[in-house]
Amino acid sequence: MSGQARTSIAIIGGGATGSLLALHLLRSTREDLRVTLVERRPDPGKGLAYSTSTDLHLLNVAAGRMGAFTDQPDHFWNWIVNNGLDGGQSSTDFLPRHLYGRYLAELVGEAAGDGTAKARLRVVQDNCIGVTPTLSGVSVQLESGVSLPSHVAVLAVGHDPEPGPQFGFAARPCIADELEAEPDDDVLILGTGLSMIDAWLTLASRGHRGRIVVLSRRGLLPHPHSAERRPLQLDLADIPLGTEFSYFVRWFTRLISEAEATGRNWRDVIDGVRPFNQRIWMDWPVSARRRFLQHYKAWWDIHRHRIPQDIRNRAEKALGDGSLELIAGRVVELEEQEGRKRLRFRRRGARQTEEDAFDRVFDCTGIIRDITQSSSPVIRNLVERGLARPDPLRLGLDVTAECALISADGRASDRIFAAGPPTRGAFFEVDAIQEIRQQCAALARRLAEPATAAPPGAQARPAP
Repeated sequence: MSGQARTSIAIIGGGATGSLLALHLLRSTREDLRVTLVERRPDPGKGLAYSTSTDLHLLNVAAGRMGAFTDQPDHFWNWIVNNGLDGGQSSTDFLPRHLYGRYLAELVGEAAGDGTAKARLRVVQDNCIGVTPTLSGVSVQLESGVSLPSHVAVLAVGHDPEPGPQFGFAARPCIADELEAEPDDDVLILGTGLSMIDAWLTLASRGHRGRIVVLSRRGLLPHPHSAERRPLQLDLADIPLGTEFSYFVRWFTRLISEAEATGRNWRDVIDGVRPFNQRIWMDWPVSARRRFLQHYKAWWDIHRHRIPQDIRNRAEKALGDGSLELIAGRVVELEEQEGRKRLRFRRRGARQTEEDAFDRVFDCTGIIRDITQSSSPVIRNLVERGLARPDPLRLGLDVTAECALISADGRASDRIFAAGPPTRGAFFEVDAIQEIRQQCAALARRLAEPATAAPPGAQARPAP
C-alpha cells in the first residue's frame, strides 16, 4: 500500500474513541475518503462511559475542556448552550456524562447524514470478530457473516466490558445505572476508583438498604478537584527524561514541595505535567513502568483521576454514617457457595484473614489486566493469529509511536492500527477525552494522507 491513497477506513468500535477518530477523519478535505464505523450497540458515540442515563454520573473534566476536536476544546460547551442544556451552569462545571454521549452521538449522526452513498461516514451495527490483511488492504469480518473490504482498519474497541477472570462470577458494572442488585442485597465492590464511585452512586440513588462494602489493596478514594484550576507552566526541557526512575520520583516530589511553598498545590503540578505524561511513560524502560504500576499507580490514580467536590463530600458522608464501608485489604479467596459469594480477605497490615458473605459482587478493579484475556473477539483473533502481540507488560496491544499494530514477529503493519485504550501499554494515559482526541487527530492526519509507512514486513522493534 506504500504510496497509495487510502480512501476507505474501517473503525472497529463506535464508542468515544472510534467516534472521535471518525469525526477527525471527516475533517479531511479529501472528497474520496470514506469511513465505516462498526459498532455493536445501536447508538454509536456513547460506548461504556457515556451510555449512562443518570444525572449522578458526572464528567471528571469541566465542560469547557471536553470538545471533540483538539483545536476547539469548547465545542461541547457551545453545543450545550446552543441546545439550551446549560441550566444556569458554566463551562467550568462538571456536567452529566449522558450529555456527552448525546453530543457525540449527534455529531456522528450528522456526519452519517441520510445514509446514502454520498455520505462519507457509514455506521454498521455489528460485532467485529476478525481482521485479515489482503493484497489491497484488509477484510473486516463481522459476526453476521459479512466481510467489509477496506484499505485500513483501526481497532478502537475501548475498555473490556467483562469482569477479570480471577473473579469469575463477579459482574462488571459497565453501565452503572443498569446494576442488577435488589434493595436488600449485601453488595461487595472490588476496587475504589472512578468505576466504584459510579456503582455506589447508582445504588445509593435507589435507596439501597443492604450493606455496600468496597475493598481495594490500599483503600484509597479519588481526591476531589479544586475550585480553581491553575496548571503549573512547564516545558519539555523541564522534564528529566532519560534519568533513573528513582531520580524522576525525587524530582516530582520536590516539584510538589516547591509549588506548595509558593502557595500552589499538588493539583497544579499534576495538571502541569499532564501534557507530557505519554512522553514520560514512553521514555521509561519496561522495568521502570513495571515498578510504577506495582508501587505508585494507586497513588497516582487518586490524584490524577479526580472527582467533583460534591461527589467526594457525599462519599465521606456515607462512610461516616455507615451506609458505605471501606476496607483496605487483599482478596484471599472469593467463591460462590449456596447462592452467596463467600469472601476471605486480609486487611492491609494484618496477618489473620477474615470472612464475609455477599449477594452481589461487582468488579471495579480498573483497566490493568492481561490484554490476551480480553473478551473482544477481534483482539483475541489478531493475537492468536500472530497479527498482533501484547505489549511487554500485557496492558494492551503493542503498537508503534504512530499506533501501527506490531505482529508477533515484531513487524509493524501499514494497514492495521489501534487507538484509545488498546494502546495503553505504549502510551499509558490514553483513557481521557483530552488524550484520546489528541491521538485521534494525529492518527487521522496520518491515515488521510497517501500511505507512506514501510511496507508489510518492516521491522518495528524486538519482541518483548
